[in-house]
Amino acid sequence: MFTGIVQGMAKLIFIERKQNFQTYTIELLKGMSDGLMIGASISNNGCCLTVTRVEGNLVSFDLMQTTLKLTNLGNLNEGMFVNVERSMTFGGEIGGHNMSGHISTTAKVDEIVKTTNNCSIWFSMLPNLMKYILEKGYIGLDGCSLTIGEIEEQRFRVDFIPETLKSTLFGKRTVGDRINVEFDLQTQAIVDTIERILARKQL
Repeated sequence: MFTGIVQGMAKLIFIERKQNFQTYTIELLKGMSDGLMIGASISNNGCCLTVTRVEGNLVSFDLMQTTLKLTNLGNLNEGMFVNVERSMTFGGEIGGHNMSGHISTTAKVDEIVKTTNNCSIWFSMLPNLMKYILEKGYIGLDGCSLTIGEIEEQRFRVDFIPETLKSTLFGKRTVGDRINVEFDLQTQAIVDTIERILARKQL
């Protein structure tokens, strides 16, 4: 489990590509690898990955075909960065909201609106998944716990504070970028339950 409070960005150092599989190595920020062991979980752009090797600040992960296909991790190249967060510990502070690290889909950066002190980003997504997007509700985007500000037919807006832009990839995103999405689990459960009940009533 994760909180959605990204701890920083890690550089992708090396990728070993195989058929429908790859191993990649990132360089964590100083101190982030302290006490880290093989088998631990780290969120990479919101995707929960299992640590397979630790050498100082260099940490490796194996990515299966489904992960490469469903998330934006399959589009990465050496020298690029990912948002990272180590898994939450029992009794730790939850600054965002509970996140599983299981990516549901991806959204596309549709529009970036910048003013002197603010930045808003519009994201577009498949219409059939917009039912999980609620105004003022939570959403996980590339591992960041964020609040939805406004909704249109096939897109939604999120407002970013300067600190989030500085410490995450969102300060570097451009129109067309593909973003990992994790819906709020409670919202998804409620929507799916209501749909099932209504479907049964129509039988």
